[in-house]
Parts: sequence; C-alpha cells; structure tokens
Amino acid sequence: MTVVVTRPEPGNAATVARARALGLDAEAMPLFAARSLAWRAPDAGDYDALLLTSAQAVRLAGDELARLASLPVHAVGLATAAAATSAGLTVAVTGSSDAQALVDAMTSSEKPRILWLCGRDRSDLDAKGARLVALPCYAVEPVDPPAGWARIFDGPAILLAHSARGAARIAALTEGRRGALSLVAISPAVAKAAGEGWAFVTVTPTPDDAAMVTAAYALCQKAQK
Repeated sequence: MTVVVTRPEPGNAATVARARALGLDAEAMPLFAARSLAWRAPDAGDYDALLLTSAQAVRLAGDELARLASLPVHAVGLATAAAATSAGLTVAVTGSSDAQALVDAMTSSEKPRILWLCGRDRSDLDAKGARLVALPCYAVEPVDPPAGWARIFDGPAILLAHSARGAARIAALTEGRRGALSLVAISPAVAKAAGEGWAFVTVTPTPDDAAMVTAAYALCQKAQK
C-alpha cells in the first residue's frame, strides 16, 4: 500500500524518510506550502506562557522569536517541542493530546495570560476565561497536487492528515473514491474534517509524526494478513 504524505515541507520530506526507513512505499503529495509573515513580538512581560501548536511557528518566526525566549513554552507534540528547544526556547510542558487539551491544562494551572504564536489560518481555541492572544507569524497556503496525483488513488493507499485543513483538502480530492483508501489522522478533529467512507480510519494516540508513521505501518501490516 502506498503511504501518501500530504503535509507541507520541510515536514513532508521528513515524514517520507521516516516511512521509507520502516520499509513503507511512501510518496510525497504536499497540498500546502508554508511561508513567513511579517510580525512583531510583544513585550514578553505581558504574558505568562508561550503556546506553540506547530513546529512551523518556530521554523518561520524569524529573529523576533528571540524576544520571547523568557516565556516558558507549552508545546503540542514532540516535534514542536524539539523545534522550540533547538531555537533556544525553554519548553515547560509538551502536550500529548491536541491544542485545546493543552490550553485547558494551562488555564487550570494559573497561566492566565497566554501568547499563541500560530499560523494565519487556525482553529479557534477556548481560553476558558483566560487571556489568549493569537499572533500569526506564518501562513500555510494551498498548492496544486503534483502532476499525475490521481493515479495514487487507483488502488489501496493510506493518506496521512496532519491538520484539519489538510484533511479537508484530502476529503475534496478523494470524494467518491475512498472505498479502498485508509486515513491516519493526528487528532479526532482532523479525522472528522476528512469526512466518512474510508476503508479504515486511525487516530494516533499522540499528536506527532512518529505516531502517524507507526499507525500507517500497522495498517500496512493489517492489510497483508
């Protein structure tokens, strides 16, 4: 079964390499491209914590990120935490679920002033009465699938959905042809955005790329039995 990786670069190449290292037939089909936005860091003293829900925020933030280095980072997933550490930030908490669960934990532990360094297009988060300020530093924009992409869906395949926006694009491209296709989603919300009618749907237990590839490997093993 072909494992189709739809996330933007540079993550796409990393996921493909991870999957191929396990012996999977992985193919890159990025549906988005990420780019930096102009932004200015606020006074770090006005906040109690920095929320990061994607490693792209760290990779594309630029020099302004250094002005927020005094804030403890609450990161969703191991990849985001690793990117923050590599950038010189201090990771206080690495969330093992989705962004809302991490925000819930932050607000319940007296972190009422949260700066969310994020993408321009994002899902809303409920701050539960705390002050949550979203500051976009990057944009992820749709791109056309590579030439000949439709052939990927001629037989059984597994698609990896790393975000709700990615899942929605996947849903549009596979409308009416999901009977032989399986989906690996990084969260329940992402699985929901991909629609119904899949042969199999797996939601990873943790929101990270390693769990995504491991789930794809398990589906391939299941298909061979």
